[in-house]
Amino acid sequence: MPIRRKHIQFLAEQLLRRHRIRSAPVPIEDLAGALGVSVVKEPTDDELSGFLYRDRVQKSAIIGVNANHHPNRQNFTIAHELGHFLLHEGDEVHVDRGFQIKLRTEFSSKGVDIEERESNLFAAEILMPASFLKSDLKKVHALRLDVDDAVEELARNYSVSTQAMLFRLANLGYVKL
Repeated sequence: MPIRRKHIQFLAEQLLRRHRIRSAPVPIEDLAGALGVSVVKEPTDDELSGFLYRDRVQKSAIIGVNANHHPNRQNFTIAHELGHFLLHEGDEVHVDRGFQIKLRTEFSSKGVDIEERESNLFAAEILMPASFLKSDLKKVHALRLDVDDAVEELARNYSVSTQAMLFRLANLGYVKL
């Protein structure tokens, strides 16, 4: 099954427009709240970035985030889990009898699983929208994207990791990896 790139891009653009978000950094935690999803940050094992808990009876959802991770990593985790919430209705995480928990694994973090790849794409689209980057890159006349400092500055402005920004710029054709 191919990744639904256009659908994900459209969904992210619609959310940004509907919530009047016009510049970086995207307030992802506020956006989650506006969609009825609570965000809870608690320290946990380093291997766990986050999870999505969906209570269909109460019609509520919670994104759990590892509070031990860097704030930029937490932003990406919230966006990633929000992607699961919006794109994958079957995902449920329950912390009681007879329930299923879906955790990130070494396999999923490499982007092999379609749902993981879609959620990663959603996180990139919502946190680093192509239109925002295009506009910001036009404003920086002397920006040389092969210089680490420039990518780091963009990453800081978007509240994402340098690695996430570099991958996004490469995927949009601004740099070569």
